[in-house]
Amino acid sequence: MSGRAVVLLSGGIDSSTTLAVAVHEGLECHALTFDYGQTHRYELECAQKVARALGAVEHVVMKIELQALAGSALTGDLPLPSGRSLDEISRGIPDSYVPARNTIFLSLALARAEALDASDVFIGANAVDYSGYPDCRPEYIEAFERMANLATRRAVEGGLTRIRAPLIDLTKAGIIELGTRLGVDFSMTSSCYNPGPSGEQCGECDSCTIRRKGFEEASLEDPAAGRRDL
Repeated sequence: MSGRAVVLLSGGIDSSTTLAVAVHEGLECHALTFDYGQTHRYELECAQKVARALGAVEHVVMKIELQALAGSALTGDLPLPSGRSLDEISRGIPDSYVPARNTIFLSLALARAEALDASDVFIGANAVDYSGYPDCRPEYIEAFERMANLATRRAVEGGLTRIRAPLIDLTKAGIIELGTRLGVDFSMTSSCYNPGPSGEQCGECDSCTIRRKGFEEASLEDPAAGRRDL
């Protein structure tokens, strides 16, 4: 396959594996990362490293102001969930949910794709392992794609855009196994919502708990465990 793609890249396991999938398909990949006022800003540095390592032809970091929307632990408005069991994490929508974040991200990625005449937009959404986020469900991705192909000049003129979520049905262990096969260096990634100044994982937030479970079930060691500096 050849062509051009915009790939949403946060610097975590899922988005890094998604970029690797797009690169593996032979697409010219334009990585797009958002600086949205997240408290875990260390992921921005990770995204830059991953984009370079995996061969993205371009990496744009776009600053947007989601703090104004309030209502999320990831923008500092609510306490960060910590020390929860997997069973607790699996119940309900967590306070780390950022209102309409994927809709905002995908809308901007769609605009970027239209400007680049890119046929594919990739997102690392995953509906299986505990996320609880309503904007990671397959029906949401399908609905956004339908909207995308009604809302752009490119679509009206016959150039349809695909919203690709290749990890949507995989467990976290399955994502880690896929990324490993595709050469993702997970030591460059960060999942932690409360990292230390050099990227140390807190080990207590929901994302750290899910990451740890994924590596354990994949029977692999997390190369970022105990990280002090990339």
